[in-house]
Amino acid sequence: MHTYLSGMTKSLRPRNYALAFICALGTFGLRPCQAQTFTLLHSFTGEGDGGVPAAGLIMDQAGNLYGTTGEGGYTGGQCSMGFLGCGVVYKLAHKNSQWVLETIYTFHGSDGQNPGARVIFGPDGALYSTTTRGGAYGYGLVFRLAPPAHVCARISCPWTETILHSFSGGSDGENPGGDLIFDQAGNIYGTTSNGGGFGSGVVYELSPSDGGWTESILHSFQENSNDGAAPASGVIFDNAGNLYGTTLLGGGSDNAGTVYKLTHSASGWTESILHSFTLASGCTEPSGGLIFDSAGNLYGTTLSQLATYELSPSNGAWIFTILYHFDVATGSFASMTMDAAGNLYGTLFFAEQEVSRLTPSDGQWTLTGFNGGPGSIPRGSVTLDASGNIYTTAEEGCGDGCVFEITP
Repeated sequence: MHTYLSGMTKSLRPRNYALAFICALGTFGLRPCQAQTFTLLHSFTGEGDGGVPAAGLIMDQAGNLYGTTGEGGYTGGQCSMGFLGCGVVYKLAHKNSQWVLETIYTFHGSDGQNPGARVIFGPDGALYSTTTRGGAYGYGLVFRLAPPAHVCARISCPWTETILHSFSGGSDGENPGGDLIFDQAGNIYGTTSNGGGFGSGVVYELSPSDGGWTESILHSFQENSNDGAAPASGVIFDNAGNLYGTTLLGGGSDNAGTVYKLTHSASGWTESILHSFTLASGCTEPSGGLIFDSAGNLYGTTLSQLATYELSPSNGAWIFTILYHFDVATGSFASMTMDAAGNLYGTLFFAEQEVSRLTPSDGQWTLTGFNGGPGSIPRGSVTLDASGNIYTTAEEGCGDGCVFEITP
């Protein structure tokens, strides 16, 4: 059994790194730091409120934020084995000009352990996500959290969990990660970094059936081939219903990762590799997911020798372009976020300026760095509100991790 991401899933809290970088240093030279206002929304204690937020946030229509922590919460039983708790799902509500955190669910192991992905809203208004470990077999699960059926007058009002699928570590996959996504019929799609028919991870679908959920494997990755291996992020749809994603490894002799497409037809799903990363390109291991722009171009980031790249469709092929090559050794775990003006936002895992914005102009991209205040080691994606304010998380440097806002 392969364990590609065991270092990430078994140790969500990197330690003893001593890297420092000049403010937003890129391959095109020094860029000025953006004037900004930093606001700490919540500093986690590692106890009942959670700790080590390894994923980004989502925002509801009322402006409340939702997220997960990889540790904290309940610390008994299997949650004490190599971790400081099993993790929580939390809500940050904006009340009277302050942000108030409510723990809406605490994991205990058999119901999930160590969530590493964002929660998303389903079509029914409930929250959906995964945990990398725990469940019936210990290999992670997909869960649904439903809000209280009636107005709750208490300070803390836990939501109700339903386990949709517990991974067995076999052909159905192991260690799910990355954001989930729904199709218009209410089916859920996601990935696991390990397991499957070849031990290199899978893309799966969960379909509602007779009051439960049925899993289908759309693709099992195979490392010792030109296929990808170890997807660390979820998948996205195009307008035709095809799926796109990245793998951290695989793709040929350099084993440096891929961008792949799964094409849907009446006979099933067929994989094609859009791009295989190489050591010669200077950027490898695309751990972050993909996003589309309005023209159908794909954007992503790499973990090793951080770069932001674009894949553009052209006469049946895909043209790979590095948009910006950061002068840092270790890059981003998260997907980029694009605003209405076409600017790209992301987090920088080991850099002094922890949030970046890339602005297109005359075929070039200009980098602006934003300082995350006392926080460090951001892994999650950036969330933007209607005013352009930036929200994300940091694993360390501000208690046991924190949620913060940057006003550009």
